[in-house]
Amino acid sequence: MSGKAEPRTAGERTTSRARLDRGRGALGPALELVHTGRAPTRAVLTAELGVTRATAGAVAAELEALGLIRVDARPGSAAGSQGRPSHRLEVAEDGPVALAAQVHADGFRAALVGLGGRIVATAPGCETVDADPAKVLGSVVEAGAELLRDTGRRCVGAGLAVPSAVAEPDGLALNPLHLAWPVGAPVRRIFAECVRAAGIGGPAFTGNDVNLAALAEHRHGAGRGARDLLCVATGHRGVGGALVLDGRLHTGSSGLALEVGHLTVNPEGRPCHCGSRGCLDVEADPLALLVEAGREPGPEVSLLQQAGDLLRTQYDDPAVRTAAEALIDRLGLGLAGLVNILNPDRIILGGLHRTLLNADPGRLRAVVADRSLWGQSGGVPILPCTLDHNSLVGAAELAWQPVLDDPLGALTEPSPTR
Repeated sequence: MSGKAEPRTAGERTTSRARLDRGRGALGPALELVHTGRAPTRAVLTAELGVTRATAGAVAAELEALGLIRVDARPGSAAGSQGRPSHRLEVAEDGPVALAAQVHADGFRAALVGLGGRIVATAPGCETVDADPAKVLGSVVEAGAELLRDTGRRCVGAGLAVPSAVAEPDGLALNPLHLAWPVGAPVRRIFAECVRAAGIGGPAFTGNDVNLAALAEHRHGAGRGARDLLCVATGHRGVGGALVLDGRLHTGSSGLALEVGHLTVNPEGRPCHCGSRGCLDVEADPLALLVEAGREPGPEVSLLQQAGDLLRTQYDDPAVRTAAEALIDRLGLGLAGLVNILNPDRIILGGLHRTLLNADPGRLRAVVADRSLWGQSGGVPILPCTLDHNSLVGAAELAWQPVLDDPLGALTEPSPTR
């Protein structure tokens, strides 16, 4: 506990240890509550865990001793609360971090992410992606290793976000359509080998970028509090989807669920990379907007930035507005079908879709309501994602999960990279 306190007697230490032993199973749930902002005080932590105040205090003290949270010795109370003020709980600003890496069609980036989804440091992004995944992942891991050396932070593990379905249990990138990587590239194994070669401790994980964006938003952003959360987003190219059910990502039997980019929304539309025609992937992504608006894509910045800038600065141009409305209608048609099948209690949109929603929220919500059975019976909230770099934050969540599951075990026992 921070602040000055009188040394405890042997009897007090024994009593505290006994309370902690009884609450050992509560360490992980307690850390997750603080990590996701759901336990801002020790009183809330006590209520959420369903334990005694003494046990909650011992659990909080142990998490603080592990360097994961900070217990404010000056009691405070949230607005509107009643009763005696309680000690405030926060994630430790100088605590351990996870190495997060993301690869997309227009480059890659590495960052260090602490508890609470806080991005502690980022490396300059690279704007080219080699056709050899080993070269790309070696470069992004080295950028992360340099961040760790510069900051001196302890690393709990590493996570990687890629623009492809990642097949389980082998971690193969099955459809890196917008990268020049080979189909079925063993990205998890390559990433883990790069992490190990860089001398970075802890386990290594890999996941689909939109899945990880949804995980981050559910824990720290626009999806917080949703039970069944649908996320649909444009990356730098293409469209992806993810579903969080009861707080956990639904990835299907082999990690390939929610490939929403290949829903047909325009039967006479553009040929898709998958061999079909008129898929959401090619009818509602940044390139589709630029082509629809009659704009020639340039090489200076990413397609995502070009499309977003066009909507934000030239929406009054009739060609741009007409193109945006066409994409909104196609996106709405796809979302309506997903709502009919999945019945989510919230939809969040990322990438260019977030910008389309902000440009004309009424039109998109009307299309979904008109086309979906559940929309007609009351509607489902459609919100923009709120986190910057949510795929990076989600990649870090993969690395933080073993710590959330067992803080004491993960931080006091060696864990092989996998």
